[in-house]
Amino acid sequence: MEKAPGGTSVGVSDPYDYVDRCDFVTDEGKCRWAREHGHHDPEFANARSAENFRCPAAVGPDDEPRETPRVSEQESGEQCDPRADEAEWDWSDCPHLRCRNRDRECIRCGLEERRNAFDDSRPLLEEHHLSYGESASEDELSHEITVFLCRWCHAKVHNSWARIDDDAAPDPEAIAEQEGRKSQEHSEMGFESAADRYDSDDE
Repeated sequence: MEKAPGGTSVGVSDPYDYVDRCDFVTDEGKCRWAREHGHHDPEFANARSAENFRCPAAVGPDDEPRETPRVSEQESGEQCDPRADEAEWDWSDCPHLRCRNRDRECIRCGLEERRNAFDDSRPLLEEHHLSYGESASEDELSHEITVFLCRWCHAKVHNSWARIDDDAAPDPEAIAEQEGRKSQEHSEMGFESAADRYDSDDE
């Protein structure tokens, strides 16, 4: 499995299996990185500008969009969109790929985040790097690829005995923590101030 810089496991064999779209690709398949940050890599930016900023990993030369199924879809047997083969690049070919998953649930066990207003307690979910944006060498492309894991799965993955694609259920402690926050949320929603209760008693 892939390793983090500190030597611990990231829980996957190929981080690019979890990339469905680059953060810098617009809905039209244009490269926003080349437009906004191109001065950091003029050669790349000029090449994208010459093609109206088309992203070669997102759309083919005829501007047909690439629709890459998530890992869960691949495992369920769904067929890949044939247009995906028309893209010139794999996501791993782009020197400026960044894919930070925004789904607010654990990708391993499915636990959903639960945050209450004015609650500064530790989040249930933590961002987990499958690939880091810092390259080990100048010859190696570096891409930031992240997913969300609950705190419990995160610890298991970094302890090197769990994989992200395990068929896992939420840890009992995680469920208890989540239910406790739900109860707190319901209590806050039903809260009445002393003044409100006093007015109700007078009616």
